Amino acid sequence: MRTATVNGAELHYADQGPRDGKAVVFANSLGTDFRLWDALLPHLPPGLRLVRYDMRGHGLSQETPGPYSIGQLADDVAGLIGHLSLSDVVFVGLSIGGLVGQSLAARRGGLLRGLVISNSAAKIGDAEVWQARIGAIRDGGIRAIAEPTMDRWFSPAFRASGADAPWRRMLERQSVAGYIACCEAIAAADLRHATAKLALPVQLIGGGADGATPPETVQATANLITAARLEVMAGAGHLPCVEAPKAYADILIRFLKELGHV
Repeated sequence: MRTATVNGAELHYADQGPRDGKAVVFANSLGTDFRLWDALLPHLPPGLRLVRYDMRGHGLSQETPGPYSIGQLADDVAGLIGHLSLSDVVFVGLSIGGLVGQSLAARRGGLLRGLVISNSAAKIGDAEVWQARIGAIRDGGIRAIAEPTMDRWFSPAFRASGADAPWRRMLERQSVAGYIACCEAIAAADLRHATAKLALPVQLIGGGADGATPPETVQATANLITAARLEVMAGAGHLPCVEAPKAYADILIRFLKELGHV
């Protein structure tokens, strides 16, 4: 188990591949941990340095008093990148991880070679929706929102197979305080102005059956960014790296090749 204390929090992370390999850093979604990327990694080419971490308040990373902000979470990953002495990173963020990636690129763009915004947007929902979710969790715990979350996360076919069950357990075992603090960060985040100024290469990924950030929401963010392209994975939900890891890897590898990262 590896941890690094950065920006006032102890972050749990995994660091795989050669130390001199070109770095790809992955950020998890709300309610998951870095195991989100487990099925994807075997499909990536050898030689990359693959870093995954549990976001503050998630998984085995430290839970600190909330609310959090997206800028704070971006500073966390900037600190981890510095701790590991990484440079020219390709950052892959899913859902809240995509918000973190946008903030990191806007605030510390010199750390990045490229950015993947997956199943995310510059603004996700409105404050009232997030406050309603927070209220439901305070009343009934994370289990109270587990069923509708599974509907947003996964396609009907994936759910019918029963493969969503471990992910539901992962969600329900997350820290309530950490989950709420991240909900508060999303509720307060509107990165549209900053994201419209991004000049680095950006790949957006959407899921055709995504109930949290549907393709039109991801497209609206793609439209803000000059050097961006979007690929929508037909039939996949909010976590396409889980449902279709090979197809997700194909998109990522094409982007890495265009950057000269593989």
